[in-house]
Amino acid sequence: MTAPTNTELLTITLAEGRRRLVAGDVTSVQLTQMFLDRIADTDDEVRAFVTVTAESALEQAAEADALLARGDAAAPLTGLPIGLKDVLMTRGVRTTAGSRMLDRLVPPYDATVVTRLGEAGAISLGKLNMDEFAMGSSTEHSAWFPTANPWDLERVPGGSSGGSAAAVAARQCIATLGSDTGGSIRQPASFCGVVGLKPTYGRVSRYGLIAFASSLDQIGPFTSTVEDAAMLLQAIAGPDPLDSTCYDEPVPDFSAQLDRGLDGLRVAAPQEFFGDGMDDDVASAVETALDLLAANGAIIDRSPSMPSVPMALPVYYILAPSECSANLARFDGVKYGYGARGGESMWADMEATRQHGFGREVKRRILLGAYALSAGYYDAYYLQAQKVRTLIRREFDRVFAEHDVIVAPTAPTVAFRQGEITDPYQMYLNDIYTIPANIAGLPAISVPGGFGKGRMPVGLQFVGQRLDETALLGVANAYEQLTQWPTFPSGNVGST
Repeated sequence: MTAPTNTELLTITLAEGRRRLVAGDVTSVQLTQMFLDRIADTDDEVRAFVTVTAESALEQAAEADALLARGDAAAPLTGLPIGLKDVLMTRGVRTTAGSRMLDRLVPPYDATVVTRLGEAGAISLGKLNMDEFAMGSSTEHSAWFPTANPWDLERVPGGSSGGSAAAVAARQCIATLGSDTGGSIRQPASFCGVVGLKPTYGRVSRYGLIAFASSLDQIGPFTSTVEDAAMLLQAIAGPDPLDSTCYDEPVPDFSAQLDRGLDGLRVAAPQEFFGDGMDDDVASAVETALDLLAANGAIIDRSPSMPSVPMALPVYYILAPSECSANLARFDGVKYGYGARGGESMWADMEATRQHGFGREVKRRILLGAYALSAGYYDAYYLQAQKVRTLIRREFDRVFAEHDVIVAPTAPTVAFRQGEITDPYQMYLNDIYTIPANIAGLPAISVPGGFGKGRMPVGLQFVGQRLDETALLGVANAYEQLTQWPTFPSGNVGST
């Protein structure tokens, strides 16, 4: 192999980076420094990072190079630099969840996924911006600053994992981790033209993930290719005694079916995922993708009906706020985090803490959840939502009894302009196609599916069967190989 140029390295994949490092074409220190330089060159525009850990990243890179030089780099991600959503606990590194409430939090331990990435040899470049406590669809609700979309700096990158998606699209990291409660990996992946995978609920440990809605949250990767998503999932998945909701099953080889092809694939395209509210350019891109799947041997079935799926959005906005109101009750200003002092009583201090520590969107959801759980309303709202959740799960099971995968748009629009959406309900509608997979606990992936107005990316979503990420990744990879949509914008960010 010839020595790669900086331009080639900036668009490198995890798989290619692994080959280059093992072959000695580049060192981990060179690779890490190049991405740190890229962050320094571009993050004033993109604002993806909350914290950059340059010194520790270069130390880790030097250690990786020593292993590589000895031929002792068996760990699959040795020397490869990635970024972490700022909702993941990192020992000794500030972790804010995008909130003033945790402005000064420096955790004493790592999240399980962070530990596993370290064991796999990955290097952390730092912590990435997000909507506060993962509540939002645009990363405009961060307490620190909004993040920009690298394809158009006046548009949002999606949310809540907007920093994670933007960092991959802006070539600031090879890959990143995010979290997905109602679409917070897949929707920003769609907006930023990258790959975003939400694994099955319980496939990846949530220990050390600052909780939003505990029955919905799941950690997953952002990458530039499906192959890389499989590699990163391989590193972080598996049982964890620290998380009782984690599946206690061996981790399969997620790359095993990447060459499976599409011939004979039974694809469901339920009508409920193609309803009102989708922009014409998004609908056109998704229809083109379905035609391409059919032309390459897939059997497209538009007949399945899932009548409860439209209820997923209101179900989510009862269940998720209810869980967040309970989870965020721990932030009382007494034990950790921001705490107001000097009031007339403990109760006055607690009220002031929450008034100033939480942002507007977080307060809105806490109030929604507290109302749904309150006496006299629990049965009418929360309990009813749980019953509809069961119906949605059964409808997915019925469709998957006769189909291999479900195909749908990831988001109803391309990325919108910063400040364009001010109505909370309109903002919530951005997750209308992603929320059902969270409600049912199923794996789902967004891959680049073309472009819409303003030459902005459109995401195509594949939903798979529970614990069958291997087949899901195989289907997504087969589609990706047919299209080769660009995952990096040209000329919008930085000097390359």
